[in-house]
Amino acid sequence: MKGKRITTGSPFEAMAGYSRAVVDEDIVYISGTTGYDARNKCYPSNVKEQAIIAFSIIEAALKKAGSSLENMLRIRVYVASRSEFEEIKPIIKANCEAAMPANTTIICDLAEEEMRVEFEVTAKI
Repeated sequence: MKGKRITTGSPFEAMAGYSRAVVDEDIVYISGTTGYDARNKCYPSNVKEQAIIAFSIIEAALKKAGSSLENMLRIRVYVASRSEFEEIKPIIKANCEAAMPANTTIICDLAEEEMRVEFEVTAKI
């Protein structure tokens, strides 16, 4: 197995057999991350809350890898509707502005009905 694997203890990681992040040399690949509230074991109904939780999970995984949000190279945003994208633009900006990563945003259905947003990040160490 090449590269360092980072897990967070999420039940989804164990269920689907993936790592939250993989480090290969000086690049960190963060898996698609949603705003699942592990404390309350649910997805908040508000897309903004989901985005805030997702970025906190991403930030923690980057820190474990020896990186940070400021080192993001690319972010992919998967969001359930255009109107919800408008709601989370300020949250995306607040978390990405320092790095100014390449960004692709896709309006789409997500794996579970309650999921409103998912982020996938690549960063440099």
